[in-house]
Amino acid sequence: MDASARKPYPSEVSDEGWRFVLPYLTLMREDAPQRRHDLRARFNALRWLVRTGAQWAYLPHEFPVWTAVYQQARRWIAAGVFEAMAHDLRALLRVAAGREPEPTAVILDSRTVQSTPMSGARAAYDGAKRRKGSTIHIAVDTLGHLLALRVTPADAQDRAQVAALLSEVQEVTDNRVAVAYVDQGYTGAEPAAEAARRGGELVVVKLPQAKRGFVLLPKRWVVERSFAWLARFRRLARDDERVPPVLAGLLLARHLAPVAQVHN
Repeated sequence: MDASARKPYPSEVSDEGWRFVLPYLTLMREDAPQRRHDLRARFNALRWLVRTGAQWAYLPHEFPVWTAVYQQARRWIAAGVFEAMAHDLRALLRVAAGREPEPTAVILDSRTVQSTPMSGARAAYDGAKRRKGSTIHIAVDTLGHLLALRVTPADAQDRAQVAALLSEVQEVTDNRVAVAYVDQGYTGAEPAAEAARRGGELVVVKLPQAKRGFVLLPKRWVVERSFAWLARFRRLARDDERVPPVLAGLLLARHLAPVAQVHN
């Protein structure tokens, strides 16, 4: 169906947003003879699926056939286009907020998402959270913009991810980061040493010993907000993917929301 002949879904990319993302998404010429489906329609279909939580085969018929959307998504993920967009967007938004393009401080945290029959073969049991599934480990700057992301089985310890997360953070920030704020799950000599080897310091933000109700923890509330935003995207509320790279790619695609919304 012609996109101009129907009312767009709220998840679809605006004209301004499309001008931003198009150079990243165009892995071959727009007029390439093997291209059968409109690129913007496939991107909109992917965003609709992430937002609504539907199965791939249940994409509305006005979008390209689901197999074309899935295959294109896998190509985008393999090419690293979502990472590139997220990093460039982060720099733009930081400058717009009066900050330097690259941060000097980050926050690390994790969230366990429940497994499904699709992901159950690679899931594990998180004893602390009493849930079987996968754990999403992220690093964000102090404004909440994503810098690094990993997907592991739920039994992987948070402290064991410090080396990989900070290595990626330093790579994308040109070794600018000096401090990483974490919760008490990252306590220990080994994660502190891994951070130091990558030019950073782990600062553990401890939960107040006595509290009433919800308490905003200094610095760390930003990453908690990022996880809360993810919960609004139904495809990301559980792990419905067979392989971790697809889940990671959809998580990265979600972080492009600031430039890809319909203008109301």
